[in-house]
Amino acid sequence: MARFKLTLEYDGGPFVGWQRQDNGMSIQQALEEAVEKFCGEEVRVHGAGRTDAGVHALGQVAHLDIEKAVTPFRLMEAVNFHLKPAPIAVLAAEQVDEDFHARFSATERRYLYRIVNRRAPLTVDVGRAWQVGAALDTDAMHAAARRLIGKHDFTSFRAAECQANSPVKTLSDIVVMRHGDDIEIRARAPSFLHHQVRNIVGTLRPIGEGKRSVQWVDKVLRAKDRSAAGATAPAHGLYLLGVAY
Repeated sequence: MARFKLTLEYDGGPFVGWQRQDNGMSIQQALEEAVEKFCGEEVRVHGAGRTDAGVHALGQVAHLDIEKAVTPFRLMEAVNFHLKPAPIAVLAAEQVDEDFHARFSATERRYLYRIVNRRAPLTVDVGRAWQVGAALDTDAMHAAARRLIGKHDFTSFRAAECQANSPVKTLSDIVVMRHGDDIEIRARAPSFLHHQVRNIVGTLRPIGEGKRSVQWVDKVLRAKDRSAAGATAPAHGLYLLGVAY
């Protein structure tokens, strides 16, 4: 039995999320079925982050155990072949020690949220970014986001169905950058609450629109109440960029 670490890229649009569910195809299920077609083994693929339906990944990490003797390169090639035409790709594969765990060994997760700030309809970015037509002040959004850095009770930014034991998390870094009409919000932390990034982005929007002050984010954080924050930003603008170990 050997354990392999996989680095994955996928378009989350066609899937019900990472985790197996009864209501449709998940990324986890697609990977497990591809592995079984290759080696005939029923395996369990463990991911570093349980991305929601519609959320994309450029650097998701997963691990699996298989009995078949195979090189990492051959495993990558075979799984990619059997994944077709699903929009999932194994970017890299490597054999790791049996104590490696994609989720529990992770020390940091990095997310990107994309906003396209224009009134014209999206074309190539449909399903891959959140379109906001009203002009956004990214300097104000950045200033507000920076106030969230550190260890806090993030209850105001936590989904009701979040299963984390504690709402206290440490946000290592968050930046808001503009490139023309494209706005990128990048966040780093050891781990995140369910919907935390999307709820932060949804809270930054009214600040960018000038409807709320930069300091409003402090009040939201202190409230420890989800209803005090902004709306949840759409899933299709979110990307899991990478995982550190």
